Amino acid sequence: MTASDEPPGSAAHVLELVANGSASSRADLVRELGLAASTVSTRVQELVEAGLLTESGEGVSRGGRRPRLLRIADRGAVALAADLGSRHIRTGAVGLTGDCLDTDDHPFDLTAGPEPALEALAERLEVLAERQRAAGRTVRGVGVGFPGPVDADGARVIAPSRMPGWHLFPLRDRLADRLGVPVLLDNDANMMALGEHRAAHPARRHLVVVKAGRGIGSGVISDGRLHRGAGGSAGDISHVRVDEAAHLPCSCGNIGCLETVAGGAAIAAALRGKGLAVDSAGEILRLVENGEPHATTLVRQAGRDIGAVLAVVVNFFNPEAVVLGGALAGAQPLVAAVRGTLYERCLPMATSELTIDAAACGPDAGLLGAGQAVLRRTAAHSPTSPPVP
Repeated sequence: MTASDEPPGSAAHVLELVANGSASSRADLVRELGLAASTVSTRVQELVEAGLLTESGEGVSRGGRRPRLLRIADRGAVALAADLGSRHIRTGAVGLTGDCLDTDDHPFDLTAGPEPALEALAERLEVLAERQRAAGRTVRGVGVGFPGPVDADGARVIAPSRMPGWHLFPLRDRLADRLGVPVLLDNDANMMALGEHRAAHPARRHLVVVKAGRGIGSGVISDGRLHRGAGGSAGDISHVRVDEAAHLPCSCGNIGCLETVAGGAAIAAALRGKGLAVDSAGEILRLVENGEPHATTLVRQAGRDIGAVLAVVVNFFNPEAVVLGGALAGAQPLVAAVRGTLYERCLPMATSELTIDAAACGPDAGLLGAGQAVLRRTAAHSPTSPPVP
């Protein structure tokens, strides 16, 4: 089961409704799900016994007995999460209430190959796991967002650009063997989309969440669930051709891809060509904030190029919101350029109710998505099974 597979009425769905505030009692769940009270009671009892929900106190009566209130258990179950970038590893522990604990960033170059990366990631997660257990929390699994394509089964990395040696690397299984816990692997933009949706936009059913950093990707939420497509590549806008890229060669082997002009790596290279010592998306952002004209111009043009690609997506998919995340989304010229291009190129019907804004969760969005996906998969698969030691 991937992060998107949460059947309506399942234990994971029940957990989701309580977590996002849609339901606070068994009666609320019956109304929301349209299921028999006995079925809802069974689901709730499974989650209570698994330590994922608590039931206590009394709510407001609607004509009968005062209902007991359901809450997400605020201690106990956590998932470890890792958001991998091409130049860093960000880790943290995510609780059922949506809190992100013990976050940390570690510089690391994923282009060094999968074996060194696996070792560095496993070491960081082992330290994080010990810290959680020392605090009395139970680790239920690990979620990892990877900056490249992941196969439909969520097991292997598939032909990531600029990362030799990673193709078909079984990262999920190798990491699970090393740590001794279940591991969920998905593309980093998908994990960011899950995190933004659940933390900041739970009532919206259709979202496109863009991650603009060294590269560019997007995650798609369709009817409230992550849409990964037939092979896991849904949302990959990085290798769509754009006019501005003309005949520039891309690391994917094609020419004219969006990434070659709008990704942070491409912008940094262009700035170095103008004599500026720039290597990361964060450094580009600082230049823009300081009003450096070359950086501001390039970032604004990147926003137009991203907007041109997203215009096709918006007209086709008709989302309620376009959310811009990643380091470059902190640059207001980029956000403004995306917004302006979408309003210019999209049908009025597609933009009349469309929200276009920067992500709300910042650098923790990917961690939140990865951790919450693991916790909900735990609930969906075996809510009454003993926790991972």
